[in-house]
Amino acid sequence: MATKKSSSKKSSSGRKYSPKAGEKVREEMHEMKRGTLKSGRSGKKVTSRKQAIAIGLSEARKEGAKVPQKSSSKKSSSKN
Repeated sequence: MATKKSSSKKSSSGRKYSPKAGEKVREEMHEMKRGTLKSGRSGKKVTSRKQAIAIGLSEARKEGAKVPQKSSSKKSSSKN
């Protein structure tokens, strides 16, 4: 009975998000917990965990990290 060895590092093609994107999200979460993370133009303090993740992914996307495209079509179909 042969068992598969699981490698500790995934290949970059198998990852949905790059390590750089994960690091960016981690930084934004840390800022949110300290209370220094501000949102867009309004400059209001971010209190939502989901919003902090979205900001981190958005900034990672701007820097060219591997991040999937935003999905806006799911929002309207799930509310029926």
